[in-house]
Amino acid sequence: MSMTLAQAKEKLHKYGQEHVLKYYDELSAADQAALLEQIESSDMDILDSCKHQKELLERGVITPLAAMELPEIEANREAFTAAGISAIQAGKVGAVLLAGGMGTRLGSDAPKGVYNIGVTRELYIFECLVNNLMEVVRRADAWIHLFVMTSDKNHEATVKFLTEHGFFGYRPEYVHFFQQKMALAVDYAGKVYLEEKGRMASSPNGNGGWFISLKEAGLLDLIRREGIEWLNAFAVDNVLQKIADPCFIGATIRKKCVAGAKVVGKVTPDEKVGAICLEDGRPSIVEYYDMTQELMDAKDAQGKPAYHFGVILNYLFNVEELERIVAQSLPLHVVEKKIPCLNQDGEPVKPQEPNGYKFENLILDMIHQMGSCLPFEVVREKEFAPIKNKTGVDSVESARQLLEQNGVTL
Repeated sequence: MSMTLAQAKEKLHKYGQEHVLKYYDELSAADQAALLEQIESSDMDILDSCKHQKELLERGVITPLAAMELPEIEANREAFTAAGISAIQAGKVGAVLLAGGMGTRLGSDAPKGVYNIGVTRELYIFECLVNNLMEVVRRADAWIHLFVMTSDKNHEATVKFLTEHGFFGYRPEYVHFFQQKMALAVDYAGKVYLEEKGRMASSPNGNGGWFISLKEAGLLDLIRREGIEWLNAFAVDNVLQKIADPCFIGATIRKKCVAGAKVVGKVTPDEKVGAICLEDGRPSIVEYYDMTQELMDAKDAQGKPAYHFGVILNYLFNVEELERIVAQSLPLHVVEKKIPCLNQDGEPVKPQEPNGYKFENLILDMIHQMGSCLPFEVVREKEFAPIKNKTGVDSVESARQLLEQNGVTL
């Protein structure tokens, strides 16, 4: 039984958001029903967070966390890889592709993963990632469940694209889609914006919302049923990354850690990647915009930069630990953004400056709630080719060069 208008009014009144129904009488019956459904499913408890931003931003004491560096990895590669392969063959490893984003910065209105980076042939971002995962499937001679997170803005297009392309050779029964949950967007006074007359403004709940979204989609049942103990979560935009990398999985297991993070040595101390560290003695990540000069200048016992290793958004998580931290709920980040909305006269506007807040869970908080995390160094030129821009740094151009260097025909 869906929410009635009276119940919606009651909920909105409780949170001081009655204005959401301002245009209700102008809407068609279908749009009225959709708005009531959105009001029912939206978490409004988070709206209060705007008032507590200072507390939310407080950080603990940051100290260095040593990474497992390339020489140690090379010395143990065989043993680590064997341990990883055996976990994959036992069905204990799943992969989670975080693909909720659009290709807006690449000048495309389509999901980011459908962007074609080929030159002499078609080669899509999704295709690169599936090819990378297929290498492991062939090597282990075992299929790996792949969970693909979409958002309400790109879900249908993503499913249609991958289905039409036959999942680029991946077995369809091993691919599972789920939608990222949305969080409401508000003005500086904490009032929810309307995106349309019959829709509240919302945006995906951040890259740390993936496990909650996966759980709410009912996929945790499948994970338990299949005996999956480890999930490798990775971003859509890095076309060179190794997925379900046996050496990385084996190293994390052998070191008895409940999480792992692939890291690269930073090119410059202020490079725009989060640095792995300890915060109040637990693993954590300092985002590049929080890096103080003091942290950039800090040295470890060997006299090397103490916060030299940056994360590349490729993580391994123990499923039991994920269930434990989700039961405790993740911290919330209140982020200032430009939010398209209706003005006082009910006309759509696209602001040029930030005009309010979005609410996000971040993957760095998932790492911080884990008891242990292994930072695992990888070779930048072999595993890090993010596509964030059309040209310049971290772009389609730079990724093409790196793919060619690694023997991929474009």
